Formats: sequence, C-alpha cells, structure tokens
Amino acid sequence: MILRYDRIAMELPPPSEPDPAGAAAVQELLGGRFGEMSTFLNYTFQSFNFRGRQGARPFYDLVANIAAEEFGHVELVATAINTMLTGASPTANGRPSVDATKSPLADVKGVGNPQHFLAGGQAALPQDSNGRPWSGDYVFSSGDLVEDLTHNFFLETGARNNKLKVYEMVEHPAARALTGYLLVRGGVHQIAYARAIEKLTGADLKKMFPTPRIATDKIPECKPHIERGDHLRLYRFSLEDFQELPAVFNGPNPETGEDLVVFEQAPEGVPPRDLPPQPAVFAPDYAPEEISEIATKLRQQAGLPKEPTGLVADLKEATKRSTKTATSRSKARSRK
Repeated sequence: MILRYDRIAMELPPPSEPDPAGAAAVQELLGGRFGEMSTFLNYTFQSFNFRGRQGARPFYDLVANIAAEEFGHVELVATAINTMLTGASPTANGRPSVDATKSPLADVKGVGNPQHFLAGGQAALPQDSNGRPWSGDYVFSSGDLVEDLTHNFFLETGARNNKLKVYEMVEHPAARALTGYLLVRGGVHQIAYARAIEKLTGADLKKMFPTPRIATDKIPECKPHIERGDHLRLYRFSLEDFQELPAVFNGPNPETGEDLVVFEQAPEGVPPRDLPPQPAVFAPDYAPEEISEIATKLRQQAGLPKEPTGLVADLKEATKRSTKTATSRSKARSRK
C-alpha cells in the first residue's frame, strides 16, 4: 500500500513566463523510457513480484522503498510541466468566460505538444517528449534479483543522463529546479543499486562513478540539496516497514567519500501551489467560479468550514486554519 500525502517533494518556482515547448521536452522525464514513470513502475512491479522476500529482505526493502519515492518524483515532474504550461492560453481577464469564437488557443498551435491543450487540460500527460504514450514494455521484472538490480542501476544511469540533457535544453526556472533536485536524488538511487549489486555478487561498481560524467556539485540547482545532505540520504518511506535498508545502503559515497545514511523518515515535502484555472481548455471548467460555489455549499451541508481545507502554498495559513477546524469537527462527530 501507499499512504499518500498532499505535498510535493520540493518547492518549485511559481508560474512565470509559460513555456509550452520546454514543457514538451520535460515530458521525457515523465513518460520516456528513462522517465520517472519507468523508474516508479519498474521498481513497483519488481517489489510486487519479489519471491522469497524474507530470505532476501534487505534487497526487497531497498527496491520497494525506492519505488515509493519514485511515485513522488512522477508527481513532481507533472507539477513542473503544469507550472510551465500555466498562462499559455488566455484567461477570462475579469469577464464571465473566455470567448470560444475568438480562437483562444490559436497562439499555441504548433508550439510544443498540442495534446497538452487538446487532451490534457493544459497539463502533464503520460507521454514522452515526442508525445508517444508511456509503455508497459519499459518495465523489466525478470524475477532474477541480480538481473533486476543490474537493470535498475542501468535505468538510473540513463535517467540521470536524460535529466542533464533536459537541464541543458530548457531554461525555464521550474525545469531547472526540477532537474537539479532529480539529479541529486537519482544519484542516490544509482548508488543504492550499485551497493546492492556489490553486496550480492562482489562486483565493485564504485569504480564506475560518476556515470554518466555529471558534476552535480557544479550545477547551481543541485547545490541546495547537496548542502542539505540529500546526496547521502536514503529516506525510509514507511512508518514501520523497510527496516533492513541499512544492511545494503552503507559505506562511503563513491564520488565524495562521505558516509551514506538511511534517514528514518520520509522528507517533509512542501504544500503544492494551487495553479489557477485555465478556462480556454475547460480546466476545471469553462466557468470555474460555478464549481467553487457548488463546493462551498457542499462543505457547509457536510458541516465543514466554509473555506477550503487542505494545504496549498499560496494560502498556507488560511488553509491550515480551515483544516484544523474540519479535523476538530470530524473528531467530535466520531465521538458521538
């Protein structure tokens, strides 16, 4: 099971100048062969299909735990793409709605991936940078532990290579922040699988680092995560499980010589931004204020606060108060 939190792994810059062409390139990090959907679902199916897991518990814990982190990376890439697409189509500008007869999407014709606007609500899709759908053929789950771990090391290596290329291609602040973070975290996963292979077979993959030749400490967007120690930490994405991670993830970082460490909890994350409606693509509707009015009435009928609960970065304190009120009322009802 996965227990989901309504947070994202790191803070991304707010929407600025839209970049549909850049968003199409970042799609490679989501639905490409080496994208986050591939890492997430490779490790997920390997953990589902793992036989004899008690006898190989440290290795099972490693694969299953990293799969959980990759789910958050899928979410983070999608958030970056959505940020880059925000504002690419016209909004109502104070009028009741966008005038569909004025061809509001004409300016994005031939820019980036048209399916972002025609099929995706001006948002991320499970596709690569060419608009090809992600494929289950990208999942490798042989059942052979050495084979699967070796594949995972190769997958993380290819993923880091693609992230650097996207960093070089796309200058949008959200894309740069995203790739800086993923380069650091992907490096940890690469090290984790290298260590697992070494523990299992004796093959010393430390001599292959860094591979590819990515000097992450020279990339400005990587530096905050390195300074925080995220290049050394494997976070444990469970309240009680995956206790045997330290049996595999230990020793020196092959690039810096610093000690690797298992961090005994998941990252705190940050509240996501509440990206504005894009009425030209009906996201969430041609007249989003009507949905908001309906939602307000439904909350009041359910005995919830009038204001929305949850937590978003843009209205952090207000939503904290609403959520606290809603939680108190829910507990009171449960005691009756």
